[in-house]
Amino acid sequence: MMVAVGVLLSLLCLSGSGATEEGGGVSEVSGVQFKQKGYAGSTQFAANFAPDIWDEVRALRDMVLDQRMRQSHMDARLMTSEGKVEDLTEKLTAAEVNMEQLQNENSDMQGRLSSSETDLSNNKFKIEQLEKENPERPKVAFYAGLTNVGYVGPFHIDITLKYTKVITNIGNAYNPDTGFFTAPVRGVYYIRFTVCSASVANMGLRISKNNQKIMYNELYNRDGHGEYISNGVVLNLEAGDNIHMSLPSAHVIFDNSDNQITFSGFLLFPM
Repeated sequence: MMVAVGVLLSLLCLSGSGATEEGGGVSEVSGVQFKQKGYAGSTQFAANFAPDIWDEVRALRDMVLDQRMRQSHMDARLMTSEGKVEDLTEKLTAAEVNMEQLQNENSDMQGRLSSSETDLSNNKFKIEQLEKENPERPKVAFYAGLTNVGYVGPFHIDITLKYTKVITNIGNAYNPDTGFFTAPVRGVYYIRFTVCSASVANMGLRISKNNQKIMYNELYNRDGHGEYISNGVVLNLEAGDNIHMSLPSAHVIFDNSDNQITFSGFLLFPM
């Protein structure tokens, strides 16, 4: 293609600037000499050849301009594509950095999760060991009211009170038929009572452990209105020890559906 363009440009120069000599002389076109053979057709050939060269040159010029425009468009598109590639490269680099960070975070979380699972396993093992070393703490608690009949007493002897209105009896350590609470395990217990009087008389109760007197509370009701005594003790009991309440002789107490006389207790902790 380039060779053809060069030849056509050379021919253009020859036709534009050459001078023709007649009668078998030498014609010089842009420094190139042609010997004329003495035939009359040579001049006519040159005259017919020049316009064709100009047409070819113009066509070539148009082709060159078109190629330049196409090249310019290609260059612009190439620059745009390169810009997009560069932008995509930056985004890809950023994505790779983010991916690496996420991988590091994931690795860290996996490490922490593994550590937590190890701690959980260790804690579970410790709990199992503690459960083996310390059997389940027994659950012992009771609460009962005395009666609904109203006045109880006076009697000429001490009597054991049987709290028949059992409200709570976890562990079944209290027996309403006997009025006795029997410690199921060795431990420290809290025992409490409340007593009421509604007549002019002595009121009071006695706590006993294995028929041994532990505490006695008494009050003389002077006006016959409702009077109360409440008290409690903390006792160290062996398994099988029993606690009961008794009404001393010549004492009067009062209870009804409001549970004004109660007997209760619970295990603080085993020993």
